[in-house]
Amino acid sequence: MEVITVDSIAFKELVKKIDIIIDFVNAKQRDGVINEEKMWVDSHDVCNYLHISNRTLQRLRASNEISYSKINGKNFYRISDIRHLLESKMIRSNEEYLNDLIQNAKYYAQSLVSKEK
Repeated sequence: MEVITVDSIAFKELVKKIDIIIDFVNAKQRDGVINEEKMWVDSHDVCNYLHISNRTLQRLRASNEISYSKINGKNFYRISDIRHLLESKMIRSNEEYLNDLIQNAKYYAQSLVSKEK
C-alpha cells in the first residue's frame, strides 16, 4: 500500500468540491429531473427487459445498428439508442418492456446515491 500525503488545506478544498457535487446530484434527483434518454444501461438489463438474446444484441453491435460504450469489459447502451431500435422495428419488443428497463435504471441510480449518504 502506498501512502500519499496531501496538504490539509488542499484536502479540505477537495472535500468541499466533492460535497458540492454530491449536493448537486442529490438536488437533481429530488427534483425528479432525470433525462431518461441520456441514461445508460448494461447488456444484461437490455436483454432481460426487452426479452432479446445476447446474440441479438451482439449482432446489432457488429452491424453498427446500435452504439455502445465498453467499460471494464461490460457494454453499456443509451436509452435513446434502444428506443430508436424499437421505433425502427430493428428488434421485436414493445414499449412496455422499455419502460420497465427505464424504471429499473432509475431505481438503480437512486440506490447508488442513497448508499453514498
